[in-house]
Amino acid sequence: MENVLGAAVRRIALLAAAMLLSVLLLAPAARADLPVVYNFPTAVGLGTLAPNTDPPGANDWRCRPSAAHPYPVVLVHGTLENKLMNWNALSPLLKNNGYCVYALNYGAYLPGPFLGLSHIPDSAVELGGFVNRVLSSSGAREVDIVGHSQGGMMPRYYIKYLGGAGAVHTLVGLTPSNHGTTLLGLSTIGRYIPGVSGILTAGAPALEDQRIGSFFNTDLDAGGDTIAGVNYTVIASRYDEVVTPYTNSFLRGATNITLSDGCFVNLTEHLGVSYDRRALRYTLNALDPATARTPPCVPTLPGVGG
Repeated sequence: MENVLGAAVRRIALLAAAMLLSVLLLAPAARADLPVVYNFPTAVGLGTLAPNTDPPGANDWRCRPSAAHPYPVVLVHGTLENKLMNWNALSPLLKNNGYCVYALNYGAYLPGPFLGLSHIPDSAVELGGFVNRVLSSSGAREVDIVGHSQGGMMPRYYIKYLGGAGAVHTLVGLTPSNHGTTLLGLSTIGRYIPGVSGILTAGAPALEDQRIGSFFNTDLDAGGDTIAGVNYTVIASRYDEVVTPYTNSFLRGATNITLSDGCFVNLTEHLGVSYDRRALRYTLNALDPATARTPPCVPTLPGVGG
């Protein structure tokens, strides 16, 4: 009898162990968050060496938007940047927060890793094609767009002229060149010294397009800054050394935010903004107001982020 009972106990124990093992094998693994490095110089090095590499978390074409985050996020880099250089922090941050994230390179005009140099209407066409691919792949009705510098302004052309108004839910611009820039006076000098504007145009048409008073800039602003049905947020820095004056980033009809307001130790400027914790928290708040949190206030250095 004891032998029979012992054998039965052993069989039950083996069966329980097998069932436990099967549960462990079939259970979904705990999600490991992607690292988020808030450091622009590090990203510059990575993006220069591997400009065509997707930033962490981006361009998973199998991703399906959740009910909590129904709009895929398309990241649009700035002038003289690329997708890895610009989005090595925000892309994994968005992925960790449950978003489907996509990033493109656009505006290749000169050889090398520094992009966003082509005539801006041509780059807007590239953006439109990429958005169509994202919508087709994800099954979403609309996307959210986050762009830096030219990447925060150029989507306005896509929205206004290329049918993007029906495809874009929210546009967040990080120090966008919305109303043009003096480029620290360089373009202003170009009005009076023959050849300077020509050099800018020959080297990079996008620079001339972003000059205050350019034909492109005047045309884009005609009739108002925003299009009905699209939500706009602009995050600017009073220390911006590229978009000058910095208030040229702001849009009438948008939520306009100055980074250092309420945080005097934030010295982030144009280059470091996409690696600034405060700016990226404002970005998350704009994409999902229902989960908005107070942005952190920590000391930052120009050109670094943090």
